[in-house]
Amino acid sequence: MKGVIIAAGYGTRFLPGTKTIPKEMFPLVDTPAIQLIVDEFTAAGIEDILIVTSRRKKSMEDFFDREVELETIFSKEGADSKLSLITPTKANIFFSRQMEMKGTGQAILQCKPFVGDDPFIVAYPDDIVFADTPLAAQLISVYEKAGCSVLAAQKIDADVSRYGVLDYKEENGILRVSEIVEKPAAGTEPSHTISIGRYLFTPDLFPLLEEDYKKYSGGEFYHIGAINALANAGRMCAHCFDGQRIDVGDKLGYIEGILRYALTRDDLRDETVKLMKSIVK
Repeated sequence: MKGVIIAAGYGTRFLPGTKTIPKEMFPLVDTPAIQLIVDEFTAAGIEDILIVTSRRKKSMEDFFDREVELETIFSKEGADSKLSLITPTKANIFFSRQMEMKGTGQAILQCKPFVGDDPFIVAYPDDIVFADTPLAAQLISVYEKAGCSVLAAQKIDADVSRYGVLDYKEENGILRVSEIVEKPAAGTEPSHTISIGRYLFTPDLFPLLEEDYKKYSGGEFYHIGAINALANAGRMCAHCFDGQRIDVGDKLGYIEGILRYALTRDDLRDETVKLMKSIVK
């Protein structure tokens, strides 16, 4: 199993900050959002991770590199706790730059040489999921049972006209997806179960993407057509994940993400609760 993180976007919702700092590097307290996705992948046993970037995002490459000067200083001081904070992840991190902004479908398509014949999980650094079992591990578990691509899903009791909505049937505990309906008009939705934009794909996605890309005529190239082709062929299922999803690419979501992450930390939890109470009061 391999991991792919799509991190090539402009981050315009966080201007002016993203003029010089990639949104993926915005910290939740002291940890960049993209690190939490890498941690989720490695906790699920994924060792090879490709990050798709774009120009002006070299700081991400620097972040996952060694910091030799600080390593030397901390080692001399015997500051093992500080040294552990700058130790690169044990995963093998690779980078590929999306030379032109042609959409998520094109970004995934350029991952084909990295993926090869292996299944792979695609994540966006905006979507952080706090869960006892890492979301990637949940998707892998379903894949091992179903033997096909899996998308993460969520049931919501509200208007779903802004989302990709799943048309599916449950068979022996597996949610078999027949179609994703993009932004259905209110009252026409096939269900209230939506795709959240986290996927485990089998490599048979690529021929379908390539076929769709032949029709590309400009603008954003999405992967929804290839997903629906897999679904129509009976090779797509869904998993309603356990956990709390936060869109840290949204300003209020980012604030919530900071607070929720702080509440997972033994060194910050109690004081964060006190701080939140004092602010509300």
